Amino acid sequence: MRDKTMTADEVVSRLESGMTLGIGGWGSRRKPMALVRALLRSRITDLTVVSYGGPDVGMLAAAGRIRRLVAAFATLDSIPLEPHYRAAREGGALELVEIDEAMLMWGLRAAANRLPFLPVRAGVGSDVLRVNPGLRTVTSPYGEGWTFCGGQPAEPAAEPGRAGRAAGEVIRTGTVAGAGADAREPGVPEEFVAMPALRMDAVLVHVNRADRRGNGRYLGPDPYFDDLFCEAADAAYVSCERIVDTAELTKEAAPGTLLIKRHTVTGVVEAPNGAHFTSCAPDHERDESFQRHYATTAWPEFAERFLTGDEHAYQSAVRAWHRERS
Repeated sequence: MRDKTMTADEVVSRLESGMTLGIGGWGSRRKPMALVRALLRSRITDLTVVSYGGPDVGMLAAAGRIRRLVAAFATLDSIPLEPHYRAAREGGALELVEIDEAMLMWGLRAAANRLPFLPVRAGVGSDVLRVNPGLRTVTSPYGEGWTFCGGQPAEPAAEPGRAGRAAGEVIRTGTVAGAGADAREPGVPEEFVAMPALRMDAVLVHVNRADRRGNGRYLGPDPYFDDLFCEAADAAYVSCERIVDTAELTKEAAPGTLLIKRHTVTGVVEAPNGAHFTSCAPDHERDESFQRHYATTAWPEFAERFLTGDEHAYQSAVRAWHRERS
């Protein structure tokens, strides 16, 4: 099978300004930062970025590369709001499409399954619909209790003082605005947000291990949604802490952690410490002291010291910074 290994710069050479770019990971956890840094070394701009945002969003926003951001949040985890993203947003430097975390997930699922949208309860009764007037809602075409295999279920006993419904009668029920999914108003169709598919031109993700064919494994506590990002894109580029033989992928963890499948992957990049300064457990934890430095340093100053060279220069600059503090 084809060897899909390439360098970070080769990945960026396949990207173009104006693309819709997905970035995996979650907040300041297992972000493909080596690929993001390579992107920052290019002149690519005017991006629509889809992300559970962290420093990937912060850096690209600070550098003026994002035209439109589709996200549920932008956080550094231990620092609740990503400061460079915040500065860009407050300065009107980008357009924000702010949606619920579950809505973003279902948008990825819709794209992965080549569907135009999927219905989701998340967002119903919230301001998501107000701040995103382009979103639409749909109602269920099925009656309450209808099942494909068993037909209409048996009618439960009527409550005291209430009559049961007639045999075969279908009563459609809906969610009361602002209430939970179990709060039903008889006779009102249930309404869902029709979450549009989040189809992307390309995505960048980072995992612990990968083989040359594009299979990827995570070894940490959470898969996040990197597999959905890969399935929802026209091209997927996976960076990893270490490239191993295919047989090695099943030796370090259970087969269920084989998250990324080769048929969804376009290229594989070996990038040791490539998620820095975000975490990539168990290979390394978040570099909290450096993250605080990033968060409290003016962007031009940070970029000048750490982002003017290649990835080797970045890692060397970080080590030098830590030595200065010791």
